[in-house]
Amino acid sequence: MAKGSVKIVAERCKACGFCVEFCPTHVLALSSAFNAKGYHTPYMVHPEKCSGCDLCGMYCPDFAIFGYKDPSAEKQAVTPAASGTETKEEQDAR
Repeated sequence: MAKGSVKIVAERCKACGFCVEFCPTHVLALSSAFNAKGYHTPYMVHPEKCSGCDLCGMYCPDFAIFGYKDPSAEKQAVTPAASGTETKEEQDAR
């Protein structure tokens, strides 16, 4: 299951390819579709691999892409700790 996702604002994109190049999990690729400016925008080839790290957004010069963590995936990761086997540190953190 994907831990994150990407939001792409296609009309801001100028197809520089930085997001595709610097994605550590190789989630993105440039599509064959065009935006209104005539550029090939990115899309998620392997959405299940997305970690939500937002490196794509950090490298984008036009603020056309944003990576984010999926809140439901984080809740699932926390669920095993709620089984009643909490450590002393977890109890003190409350």
